[in-house]
Amino acid sequence: MLVRIAVEDVMRRDVAVVTPETAAREVARTLRDAAVGAVIVDADPQGIVTQTDIVDLIAADRDTTTVRAADLMSSPLVTIAPEETIEVAAGKMDRHDIKRLAVTEGRDIVGIITTDGVSDYVPKLANRESKRTHDLDSRLGVSYAEEDWEFERVDDTREGRIDVGDTVRFTKRIDDADVQAFARASGDTNRLHLDETFADETQFGERIVHGVLAVGVISAALARLPGLTIYLSQEISFREPIAVGETVTAMCEFVDRLGDNRYRLATRVFGEDGTVAIDGTATVLVQELPD
Repeated sequence: MLVRIAVEDVMRRDVAVVTPETAAREVARTLRDAAVGAVIVDADPQGIVTQTDIVDLIAADRDTTTVRAADLMSSPLVTIAPEETIEVAAGKMDRHDIKRLAVTEGRDIVGIITTDGVSDYVPKLANRESKRTHDLDSRLGVSYAEEDWEFERVDDTREGRIDVGDTVRFTKRIDDADVQAFARASGDTNRLHLDETFADETQFGERIVHGVLAVGVISAALARLPGLTIYLSQEISFREPIAVGETVTAMCEFVDRLGDNRYRLATRVFGEDGTVAIDGTATVLVQELPD
C-alpha cells in the first residue's frame, strides 16, 4: 500500500524569521541560537539568508553591523504549499538546485522543508544525493563523504586546474562523537573538551572542540581539490572557541603560486555565527592522483 506523505508531515515548523532591516551580525546570532542553516526574511518579496551567505560576507571583510538581511537575501523565495506531496517538494528543490523550501499559506510562512527532511522518503532524491557524493569522491583524493558535509569550489572554470584566486569551502558539524574520537586517537583528554560539568566552570562556560581538530576541517577542504593535496606548512592563530556540536566552515583561498605545483593559501575557519575562529596561512603541494 502506497501512503501519500504531505509536506506538512515532515516540515520543520519552528522557522527562524528576521526583518529586512536586521543586521547581518544579528542574523548570524539567530542562525546560531536556532541551530538552523537559514533564516527567512519577511520582506516584500520574501527572501532567505543562509549560513553560507554570512560566511561569504565575513570573508569579504564587510561590516556585519551595517549590512542588512535585505542586502544578503536570495529572492524571490521559492515556496511550496503544506498540502503538496514530498515528491513535488523534491522535484522543485531539484529544479531550482536548492536545499530548502519555505512552506507557505498565502503570505504566512508556516514551515520549512529541506532535502534532509525528505530524502528518507523519496528514493529519487536520496539516490541523487548519493550519486553526487560518489561522483565527487571518485575523481578526488578522498575515500568517502557524509551526506551532511558540504563542499564548494569557486574558480574560473579552467577544467579542474588550480590557480591564484580560487577558493574552496568545506562545512561540517563537529559533534560529541568527533571530539571523543579525536581524544582517543590523539590522547588529548583535556577535561575542557570532555567534561561538561568541569567546562561549565571555566571561562568558556561550555565544552569546546580541540583546536587541532577544528584545524583539520581546513585539511578536509583542501583534500577535495582535484588531485592529491599534500600539506607543507600551516600557520594558525586561534581567535574564538568552537563549541561542541557547532557547525563550522573552512574557507581556503589560493593567494600565491610558488612554483613546482606549490601554492600559498589564506585559511580561515568560521564558527556557526560567522565569526572567525581560526585564521592563518598554509603552503601545499598539489600533484596528480596516482593511477
